[in-house]
Amino acid sequence: MDVDGAQKRAIRDLFTRIAGHYDRVNRLLSLGQDNRWRGLALAAAEVPEGGTLLDVATGTGDMALLARTLLPGVRVVGTDLTPAMLSEARRKQGRRVIPWIASDGLALAFSDNTFDAVTSGFMMRNVPDIEQAFAEQVRVVRPGGRVVCLEMTWPSRFPMRWLFGIYFFGLAPLLGGLTAGAWAPYQYLPRSVKGFVSPAALAEMMAQVGLQAVTWQMMMGGTVALHVGIKA
Repeated sequence: MDVDGAQKRAIRDLFTRIAGHYDRVNRLLSLGQDNRWRGLALAAAEVPEGGTLLDVATGTGDMALLARTLLPGVRVVGTDLTPAMLSEARRKQGRRVIPWIASDGLALAFSDNTFDAVTSGFMMRNVPDIEQAFAEQVRVVRPGGRVVCLEMTWPSRFPMRWLFGIYFFGLAPLLGGLTAGAWAPYQYLPRSVKGFVSPAALAEMMAQVGLQAVTWQMMMGGTVALHVGIKA
């Protein structure tokens, strides 16, 4: 049985179901903070003027579209596994025209050393092979370029760990279900965060695939982590 393929199909099906409501639910669940986190991720990418940025697992394009606003001299490309999410990104883009390319994060459809930076937002807990996903991002970024990962993480300290559990296993599925009319995806969300690796372990994975000077910072009471690594 192709376990990785089955997981990718399940993730694609899940995000296809919620694509039309994805942005609204994200704003609710993040208490309106998700675009602020994306802005910090883009600042950490340090894309040079006239450079190129790839946003992997771009979803409905929030990171890529924000990059076109904050970094007007940068060429931005968005890629995602789920065509329905990319359709939402195209609908939203207005005059900020961006190439939206369907591509598997474990086998990116780009040549080696193409981009000055690669970002991903809330991707890594949904992939069957985290190191392979990072390895692909390292492959397509140029030497000296940055790989930036924004991800949710389960807080380690009490009482935030306890409060986050109540919110994510109780209120978040309720909000998601009422807003999107689909309960299963928002029951999956807290399980995916609770079972995800620690920020230190994620940093080690980034180092294992060749990224140097890997750092991370915690935000939102230890529930969001921003990792940055540099390609040698």
